[in-house]
Amino acid sequence: MDEIKNGKNNNLTLVAERLENFTKEELLEKYEEIETKLFKFANFLEAQLIFLYTPTSNEIPTERIIKKALQIEKGVVLPVFTDAKNAIKLYKINKYNKDLVTSANDILEPDIEKCKKILVEDIDIAIIPGLAFDDKGGRIGFGNNFYTKLITKLPETCRKVALAYEDQIVDQIQMESRKFTVDIIITDKRVIYKI
Repeated sequence: MDEIKNGKNNNLTLVAERLENFTKEELLEKYEEIETKLFKFANFLEAQLIFLYTPTSNEIPTERIIKKALQIEKGVVLPVFTDAKNAIKLYKINKYNKDLVTSANDILEPDIEKCKKILVEDIDIAIIPGLAFDDKGGRIGFGNNFYTKLITKLPETCRKVALAYEDQIVDQIQMESRKFTVDIIITDKRVIYKI
């Protein structure tokens, strides 16, 4: 267990150091490459219901992606975090500026009074956040296991995709189980299919 934790900390330190070297403008340029690739990605284009997330400060920003997906009439599903066993409830939003509220954790979430609850098995493609990834689909999240649990509940047919700067890709992420991996990682340089 300690070996896995130390490996994660080393990878997170490495990624943080790499990203510190970029200006906001350079990161925006990289982000635009990622966004362009996502909107040309066949699984994304074919999907009816897309799971996305509203970012915290350390994740790829998704506000533009959410707004663009709504513009092209994709079903956009976002998480509502619950304290019950680190669970996520899924809600479909229709309007970015009207359907979101700020949670107690200072995260934008769907307003459960306005939005329709969605079953996890109805998701076609899930965009999963993370801080670091490897080319086998391994990921390091924030340690709260919300997304790790979600990955195991998504249907087999659902593509689990991460968006990451190329600089967030590390040699290897030690994981307790490979069932928590993503299938595809879209970076500013390439599209990585899990090997």
